[in-house]
Amino acid sequence: MKLNLEKKMNKKNVIVVVSILLIGLSISVQASDTKKILIIASNLENMGDSDKHDARNNLWEYAPPYHIFISHGYDVDFASPNGGHVPFMMNPLGISSYTIKYEGFSTKADNSLAPQQVNPEDYTAIYIGGGYGTLFDVASNKKLLNIMTDVYEAGGIIGSCGHGAGAFANAKLSDGSFLIKGKRVAGFPNSTEKEKSWAKKGTLLPFLVEDRLRDNGAVVINKNSVSNKHEVIIDKRIVSTMFLPSAAIVAKEMIILLENKGKPNKSKQPNADTTVD
Repeated sequence: MKLNLEKKMNKKNVIVVVSILLIGLSISVQASDTKKILIIASNLENMGDSDKHDARNNLWEYAPPYHIFISHGYDVDFASPNGGHVPFMMNPLGISSYTIKYEGFSTKADNSLAPQQVNPEDYTAIYIGGGYGTLFDVASNKKLLNIMTDVYEAGGIIGSCGHGAGAFANAKLSDGSFLIKGKRVAGFPNSTEKEKSWAKKGTLLPFLVEDRLRDNGAVVINKNSVSNKHEVIIDKRIVSTMFLPSAAIVAKEMIILLENKGKPNKSKQPNADTTVD
């Protein structure tokens, strides 16, 4: 009787141990399968000039993509050159207000990761929005540029809006060539920059986005090369657009590429404005 009882107890113990192991394995698999996207932003408030021209990130180029990523089941982290708080210009309106209140946008943006805290293997895509700051502190940050390269070379997607394209224009592949070389990329155009007082017609900037893209080998898309200035350009896992109204569409096209394993939306036929892999 005692022997049978011990056997039953041993069986129960084995079942408990196996169950715990299976639960742990399940949690581990779920954690490793979590889809994550990294949003990179600037830490800067101004351009460092005596008039302190605004260099903050443009909320309307960051909040809508964040909402798109979250609503499609992706976990999102922010990263910046210094980590911590990243500042934004523009008042929260529409979906920007919604994602701040209900989707944790501000919590993530106030606690961005420093480059050394980022494991590129955790991310399937990177998005960089506009605002002038990234041209000053992200575009020259070698650690962040290497993270972009690592994610891209692992088959990931790079997306941008406006000045965000300038932030990854300096990224180089492992063979030493620029990541953007030979690819069609849209960024904030020279013609618009030189009309605006925001950065004294571009004279306060370390470089003009369109110039840097061209210098580093990209096939630059500007207002002269497309009929619709809000067109989203897709080429070899780089998704970009010139202006903020299309920021959310960039995010959606990035998700389509991720879910189609690098292939663009089937309904989006190749034309003068898009190039497929």
